[in-house]
Amino acid sequence: MPRKGISNLFLSSKPLSPSYSFPSPHVQLTPKHTFSESMMEENIENAESIITKWDLNNSNNTVPSLFQDNRRESMQFLTSLKDLRRAMDSLLSTNSNSDKLVLAQNLMQIAMKRLEKEFHHILSTDQNQRDPESILGRSLGGSSTFDCEMEEEYSGELITDAGPISELTMVDLKSIADCMISSGYGSECVKIYKLVRKSFTDENLYQLGIERFRSAQIQKLSWTALDHMIKNWLTAVKVAVKNIFRGQKILCDHVFSGSNIIRESCFSDITKDGAINLFRFPEIASRNKPSTGKIYRFMELYEATYQLWPDIESIFSYESTSGVNLQALSSLVSLGKTIHNIIAEFESTIQNNSSRMTVPGGGVHPLTQSVMAFISSLVDYSEILSEVLSDHPLPNNFTMPESYFESPGQEDGPTTAVPVHLVRFILVLLCKLDTKAELYKDVCLSYLFLANNLNYVVEKVTMTNLNYQLGHEWLSRHARRVEQYASSYEALAWNKVFSSLPESNSAGTSVEAGKGIFRKFNAAFEEAWQKQTSLVIPDRRLRDKVKVSIVKKLTPAYREFYDTYLGMLSGETDLGVLVRFGPHDLENYLSDLFHGAAVSGSSSSSSSSHSQGCLPR
Repeated sequence: MPRKGISNLFLSSKPLSPSYSFPSPHVQLTPKHTFSESMMEENIENAESIITKWDLNNSNNTVPSLFQDNRRESMQFLTSLKDLRRAMDSLLSTNSNSDKLVLAQNLMQIAMKRLEKEFHHILSTDQNQRDPESILGRSLGGSSTFDCEMEEEYSGELITDAGPISELTMVDLKSIADCMISSGYGSECVKIYKLVRKSFTDENLYQLGIERFRSAQIQKLSWTALDHMIKNWLTAVKVAVKNIFRGQKILCDHVFSGSNIIRESCFSDITKDGAINLFRFPEIASRNKPSTGKIYRFMELYEATYQLWPDIESIFSYESTSGVNLQALSSLVSLGKTIHNIIAEFESTIQNNSSRMTVPGGGVHPLTQSVMAFISSLVDYSEILSEVLSDHPLPNNFTMPESYFESPGQEDGPTTAVPVHLVRFILVLLCKLDTKAELYKDVCLSYLFLANNLNYVVEKVTMTNLNYQLGHEWLSRHARRVEQYASSYEALAWNKVFSSLPESNSAGTSVEAGKGIFRKFNAAFEEAWQKQTSLVIPDRRLRDKVKVSIVKKLTPAYREFYDTYLGMLSGETDLGVLVRFGPHDLENYLSDLFHGAAVSGSSSSSSSSHSQGCLPR
């Protein structure tokens, strides 16, 4: 990113502003010269040799960086500055008219210009500065301080948004900052630091795809374009928080460890604007027109911000950066409202579904499929749902026994906010299915429809994380209801066939009685089978269970009757008409049921009025 004016900072002819003042020309010089004064003047002379060597105006100085190209002299340079400051303090108190004091102040200005350049050079010349993908490594341990006398060199490195910064570089930056601040040039040091570090912070965020977010522009985007921005933000925010902002905090805290005011000011000015802009995005995105298909992205935005909250709170702990925390919280609140509104709208859509379409053969209704797909996907975000839904309790008139949604015996399981809302969702669906079941002309088909749809719900709960949320008790209750619906279907659809057979062989022994029973059974079975061939049970296990139940009730009784009366009718000329089915034939016919071979003629979209009640279970 452009950084105009930074490099020109060192070419300016504007004089620096030291904290020391020149002696008044009217003050009389005193000839007395103490031993201490001689020592201080000697220190000034010693400092002059190394400081003038690194004077920016010295044409013989061709080495670009004192600290990066001449380690030992950089330490000598800092040591001479410390001696120079001590000498200036001493002369100001003992002999403010000394010519050496004027020289010392000139040397201090030369040294400060050099340090300004060195500080800027170290901050801005690292080739890895523009690598926002760097992973944050360890910070410098402990609370050690490094002053101008530090001559030890350190191995290892700190990795920040600016790429690998060695501990030696950290020492240099802190040493320069300490020297400049203690010498009265703190404002110049801070100005350079803020300019360079903010420039790199903004550039790194830009490279991550984080630009200035404007609400009006984002609201005009198509969902496809906004979805792309959300996915990019989800990737970028983790790098920004854990790498860029944390790295800046570590660097500021170390370089300006001697002043809480300075390090807070630096960190705030460097990161605050970028961080607030970063965390504004979820709030702006949440204002997009809500729909069920968008809820998962909003969940991911909420989850990312929520999981990063401890880092955000820790990094932006200063009072001056509290606006970042407030913005992140504001985004969470806005996302929570949007997520809840989508859930409430989806529930309302179920309740208001007035379609009179019936599913051929009593199969699974599309509404059942869409609702269970939505709910089973929501439960994957159970932690986030718990946070969101806990702020939006159900109406006071919604109550049910705790066992109805009991979790599977885990004291540390999720809060009840999620399972209670999910149970409500399913109840709304089931009551709506009851009204749709009454659209079928045949009650037996209504019960098969309910069995199919409730079984689909139970299977979805069993195979997903809904199982954990709703628990064994809920599953057991509804599995029993599936069996009840299937039994009701069976009784209504096949009772006429079952009752056509005698309860025992003693029911009749005459040939005519046998003929009558065969005729009655044939008619009943053909009628039932013709109706049932169009019905469907999509779930294989439920289909097999219903078939086995019918076969067990029908074929043994028929075989007993068949074996008893067939011999009595052996001389009949119309035996083939009388005895149309053998026991094995029945099993073959029944095995073909519930695959939906034909379009049901037993359902109608205009047969009965819309009912608001629930069928008896």
